[in-house]
Amino acid sequence: DFMSDSLYSGRRFRTFNIIDDFNRESLAIEIDSSLPTTRVIRVLERIAAYRGYPRQIRQDNGPEFIAHTLELWAKEHGVKLEFIKPGTPTQNAYIERFNRTYRNEVLDCYLFNSLSEVREITDDWMIDYNYERPHESLNDLPPKIYEQQLT
Repeated sequence: DFMSDSLYSGRRFRTFNIIDDFNRESLAIEIDSSLPTTRVIRVLERIAAYRGYPRQIRQDNGPEFIAHTLELWAKEHGVKLEFIKPGTPTQNAYIERFNRTYRNEVLDCYLFNSLSEVREITDDWMIDYNYERPHESLNDLPPKIYEQQLT
């Protein structure tokens, strides 16, 4: 899913957030002033390099997700693209909840001077989110600990 915010200077930036529905792990938060479909695919390839290709990706109907390029990428790698119904973010509740937490704990807490500062703070937050933060839906375990207990 995508989010938008701005630096202290007023310059806008976007985040592309990816979580694993199974264990709620934050797989990536890509941050830049522009995140076109080609960049989305690069992020997905980076994740696939260490996790393999997912069976399915649930997403909204944003322009980056309905692009023909993403459809071709998914077909090439056997990934089903599942689109939620327009206007029903509850069908994508896990990422919406994640986005709210990220906004409350990172984006709304800092006056960022640069994209590199947003990335650095986000990277630190992701480590805490994945390895330290308990999740009620995961028996109060952090995502990576929950995953480790299952393997």
